[in-house]
Amino acid sequence: MSSHQDWPPLSPLQTGLRGRCPRCGQGHLFEGFLKLRRECQVCGLDYSFADPADGPAFFVICFACVPSVLLGVWLEVQYNAPLWVHLLITGPFMLLTCIPPLRPLKGWLVASQFFYKAEEGRVVRRSAAPAPEGPKTIAKS
Repeated sequence: MSSHQDWPPLSPLQTGLRGRCPRCGQGHLFEGFLKLRRECQVCGLDYSFADPADGPAFFVICFACVPSVLLGVWLEVQYNAPLWVHLLITGPFMLLTCIPPLRPLKGWLVASQFFYKAEEGRVVRRSAAPAPEGPKTIAKS
């Protein structure tokens, strides 16, 4: 396969949201709904560098769940809705606002990791300064 320098930089937003390879923009990033492939089938990029962890779920919880909760609270306060109304309206609305964004968000995070060359943090230990030398003694024989 070609080296990394042969590929032009691609926007993580464009490649990630479409679920495409962050290096070539053509290969697929996902094997299933959220499972990453081992490597790109077009350029051979190894996806082992990718670790979005709980990032997609965090963004969904912070942003996509808010409309669902507001809908449930509004139904309850405005109409004193019974439980079955919440199960039929709020439940599906929550599923529709929380599950579909997971894949594009995960793709965007993986593509961003590649684009910005993100890697796991490491502790850098500085070597100890050499001990100051004292007066030299000459051994007598």
